[in-house]
Amino acid sequence: MKKNILLAGIILAVIFSACKKTGEVYKTDTISDFAPLEVGKYITYQLDSLIYADNINPVDRVKSYQVKHLVEDTTTDNLGRKAYTIRRYIRKTADDAWVTDNAFVAINTGRSLEFIENNFRFIKLKEPIKNDYTWKGNSYIDTDPVNTQLNYLEDWDYTYDSLNTPLHLGTITVDSTLKVAERDEIQGNPDDPAAIISIVNFSVSNYGRGIGLVYHRFVHREYQNPTGTAGYIIGYGITLTMIDHN
Repeated sequence: MKKNILLAGIILAVIFSACKKTGEVYKTDTISDFAPLEVGKYITYQLDSLIYADNINPVDRVKSYQVKHLVEDTTTDNLGRKAYTIRRYIRKTADDAWVTDNAFVAINTGRSLEFIENNFRFIKLKEPIKNDYTWKGNSYIDTDPVNTQLNYLEDWDYTYDSLNTPLHLGTITVDSTLKVAERDEIQGNPDDPAAIISIVNFSVSNYGRGIGLVYHRFVHREYQNPTGTAGYIIGYGITLTMIDHN
């Protein structure tokens, strides 16, 4: 027994000594690494907005714009936390003037990134940042079954994937990105026009190290055909692709 205790003590002493000599400290990525918030910072995107077909307009349409997300100011939320106001500007082409059309709020809590859009609070990022880590990103949103407009957001599992992976966005290459797989759900057969019902929910976000959100694709589509002859579609889709940042 004494020999075993002595041996264990020697092993611990060697490990402790090695740690002291190297001085290495294991450091994980933080929210700020992939979502830096600073007044004056901006990211410009190509915004492709998908309008789904219906009985009147049988062909799906895509409308394209440019949008700029500019961190304009800081404020304090109702919990006394520092929050950043992000103003969105929009224009049809690069020759047009920017026009403001929306505003968001972002809060780095130290353990998560909360993003408020149209009064809905999302948990976009959460520590620890490592592959396969999962959290309920829509947990602040009231998805009560009575509210049929929002129940498709219920119980989404946000999951980290492809940490520190390069991402090509047209002519731009972001050397280190973090992918957040937010939803990939298909019910029924969306390609079958005779289907009684089909549902598609898809959402993914990519964050660039030292930049912020560089790519986002979201799709919500519900097709209902209760009569078996003529159905209708509700939903929308957007794609944000970074084209510039400071």
